Amino acid sequence: MKFCYFKTCAVLMMTSACLLSMQSCKPKTAQSAATGDAAKSFVAPGKYDEFYNVVSGGFNGQIGIYGIPSGRLFRIVPVFSQSPESGYGFSEETKPMLNTSHGFVPWDDLHHIALSQTKGEHDGRWAFANGNNTPRLARIDLTTFRTSEILEIPNSAGNHASPFITENSEYIVAATRFSVPLDDQNGDVPINTYKQHFKGSISFVAINPASGEMGIAFQIRTPGVNFDLSRAGKGKSHGWFFFSCYNSEKANTLLEVNASQKDKDFVMAVNWKKAEEYVKSGKAKKQAVKYAHNVYDEKTHTAISTVKNEVLVLDPADCPGMLYLIPCPKSPHGTDVDPTGEYIVASGKLAASIPVFSYTKIQKAIADKAFDGEYDGIPVIKYEAALHGEVTKPGLGPLHTEFDGKGNAYTSMFVSSEIVKWSINDLKVLDRVPTYYSIGHLSVPGGPTAKPHGKYMIAYNKITKDRYLPTGPELTQSAQLYDISGEKMKLLLDFPTTGEPHYAEALPASMLKDKQKKIFKIEENAHAYVAKGEGQAKVERKGNQVHVWMTAIRSHLTPDNIEGVKLGDEVFFHITNLEQDWDVPHGFAIKGANNAEILIMPGETQTLKWVADRTGIFPFYCTDFCSALHQEMSGYLRVSPVASNVALHFSTGSNKPAVTDEGSTTTGSPGAGTK
Repeated sequence: MKFCYFKTCAVLMMTSACLLSMQSCKPKTAQSAATGDAAKSFVAPGKYDEFYNVVSGGFNGQIGIYGIPSGRLFRIVPVFSQSPESGYGFSEETKPMLNTSHGFVPWDDLHHIALSQTKGEHDGRWAFANGNNTPRLARIDLTTFRTSEILEIPNSAGNHASPFITENSEYIVAATRFSVPLDDQNGDVPINTYKQHFKGSISFVAINPASGEMGIAFQIRTPGVNFDLSRAGKGKSHGWFFFSCYNSEKANTLLEVNASQKDKDFVMAVNWKKAEEYVKSGKAKKQAVKYAHNVYDEKTHTAISTVKNEVLVLDPADCPGMLYLIPCPKSPHGTDVDPTGEYIVASGKLAASIPVFSYTKIQKAIADKAFDGEYDGIPVIKYEAALHGEVTKPGLGPLHTEFDGKGNAYTSMFVSSEIVKWSINDLKVLDRVPTYYSIGHLSVPGGPTAKPHGKYMIAYNKITKDRYLPTGPELTQSAQLYDISGEKMKLLLDFPTTGEPHYAEALPASMLKDKQKKIFKIEENAHAYVAKGEGQAKVERKGNQVHVWMTAIRSHLTPDNIEGVKLGDEVFFHITNLEQDWDVPHGFAIKGANNAEILIMPGETQTLKWVADRTGIFPFYCTDFCSALHQEMSGYLRVSPVASNVALHFSTGSNKPAVTDEGSTTTGSPGAGTK
């Protein structure tokens, strides 16, 4: 590993110059810009798209569901971020989903998607996503497109190399972007003691094959490098993971220079089958930690957060044959495995070539001990011994590679703003197309699986510039759809996206379309405050808490008149949607609520907490247009002073005499109640 400071600076200056002069990376005139063939992406009214596209939202902490080829946005799935649109993270039932060891954390940076697999192919059960900032993993149920589970990752900082999945969904992994003093170490150390005290960590999270529930099986403590991305082996390489890692210099400041000093960084090859053996033989040590595990129960419509206190940790020093390092161009980003599992593509962001490694050669090098020394006690395989070959002069700034299942690979080039198609067999460049502008990730439907679909490719670009109508300083994020069914790639469509997409995965619509949950059966609703009919609607006081069992059905709320609430009371509206018809949600909001509305699906119960902070009359209403008399679907709540004698009273459709401060009222008729 030789230091090459001047070469590094030259590459950095070249990269910076191109980024600062975007005009050199874009067409000179509007006429020369690719306009695409949007007709091929047209989906007629009433017709369906071919693919569901599950797209990370980046800094919005959410997932977007798009149709391909139309680019139409169908749904935003809140995952790590609160959603005032649906009430996710605001309703009492979903607040626990955002619990962590740090308390309630209502945001995260969601970069990557992994879809569940069986025998190396998408199976349409679950989507997994990473929280990069407060290290977490999430599972989304693809029959409801809702977040079902969130698992915090201990011993981690910057959960970026995540949530990559094995070919039979045995594990998803989560590796640290930032090495830090781990949870069992004293973290109060000088930052410049990085080399002495900072470590990395890779978590192997097991997936229950029936329920999808996640649990940390074991962690591997690693040298203090930065993990970027990963892919699991498949086919012949099943049982291995391959991680890109940078900052082998272990720099702690000005990383753009100090973490780019060496000619090479590494791909870390992890034999997870061997790691399993070490766990079973007792090599893993129990470590005291603290992390949250949050699960949403569809029967009770309620999330439960559990704090866990222990993980099993493997130390490579005790586990020979578990980890190996392969040199690759400095500052690698993507590490991708081809559909056969034979070839591993490593993309060095500052490199002018793309190395492709051979799994067969890696195994031979290990058997022959073809090592070039060690790095922190981990054997370093000789570069040439593992190399299948290099793609030469592909472009500038290679990042990510996807595959079409026809022997071709597609690599995104950030600096030169293009996608390059090349042959896996002979490593020759076959085609290139411009992107607009500075592409990051790219996605082929089924691209990371053993059987890609190979019809379309989507580019997720980092810079938009002149592709859309301007909207002030911040522009929409730009995605572009390409036809890759022929020898040449063809631009079909530009479409805007939400947040800042990083990675996405697409799967055939036929796998999901007919499996969607349309309603929650009211008779199966096991919520603690469910009202399965209007006759079960009621209002009760428990100290300074007032609980309202409310029902919603077209086009009224029961009860819709509530009196006897006192100043300072906490009012919990438990609303059950009595509808049993698809696509008839009801919403609920009340004047002065300092959280959000809630949206309640047919047969579901959700709760909004509201604090009576002043006296008066407060209207509440359904927020989701549901019928011709939607405007009439409303009611009133009265708040009286603390010393008032107004009795707790509720009704719907029964306009009783006014309740006086002396407490007189008329009771006993249907639709009315007094407590």
